[in-house]
Amino acid sequence: MLRFNSIIVLFLLTFATAHAQKVDLKLEQKLKKEIADFRGDIGIYVHQLKSNKIAAVNADTTFPTASIVKVPILVGVFQKVAQGELKLEQPFQYSDKRAYGGSGLMQFYKDSAQTDLSTMISLMLTYSDNVTSIWLQELAGGGAQINPLMNQLGLTQTKVNSRTKGREKIWEEYGWGQTTPREMAKLFTLIRNGQVIDQRHSDKMYRYLKNQFYNGRSLSQIPSWVNTIAKTGSVDRARGEVVLVNAPSGDYVFCILTKNNEDASWTDKNEAEELTRRLSSIIWNHFEPKHPFQSFAPIK
Repeated sequence: MLRFNSIIVLFLLTFATAHAQKVDLKLEQKLKKEIADFRGDIGIYVHQLKSNKIAAVNADTTFPTASIVKVPILVGVFQKVAQGELKLEQPFQYSDKRAYGGSGLMQFYKDSAQTDLSTMISLMLTYSDNVTSIWLQELAGGGAQINPLMNQLGLTQTKVNSRTKGREKIWEEYGWGQTTPREMAKLFTLIRNGQVIDQRHSDKMYRYLKNQFYNGRSLSQIPSWVNTIAKTGSVDRARGEVVLVNAPSGDYVFCILTKNNEDASWTDKNEAEELTRRLSSIIWNHFEPKHPFQSFAPIK
């Protein structure tokens, strides 16, 4: 059970916050104009925390998470840490039987190499390592344990599907996990506000989420001197990203998710990835007119 001060208090705070929000019509119009020609389905949710203004486009539509599901897995692992069932310094031994394709470094470890839980979490989040992610999902108790935690946080559409009994059919549609732009942005906000488990554990999760190797999408459109937490997700026809920015004029969070993309290429010119960069730039410059930023040309 997540150790909140009170589930009722959290519900009331969420309810009150939602009803106090105002739509940023200018930003919303900018976003809608930019995505008009996108060849796929897209959802966007932006929340400026200080002003409590939002911009939303298909924000409650369900999308595949791809590797963004590693954020709910992080919460599941930290719940076990809070309960004393796992420790960050706890040692583990890698077996080459765990080797798995896709992103990450642990698949290149030698058989019987020693690691620890903290390193595994870092690899999962920083390098989006698939081996450690699947391993950590197991240690967290799988979707059977993680999904109820998401429900308790009010994230009823955010689910782990892979290797989760009863979700085989939905896995065929959404893959490893599913969420909505609004819910994933909310999860980042809850972590930022110290409301996931408690302030101490939220603080540590926030620190892990700061370090991103894959920083060429949204993060490339934000000045490097600004602190951010982020997570990307990519499969052939779905690309997404969730980012929380500690901006000078106040923190803001946004989540951009896509699916059914016509462009399934794996280059920097991928349509969804280029669109994500443009949207991130629009959002930054909308909120920070006194700190305009134009990204540098990529270094090859």
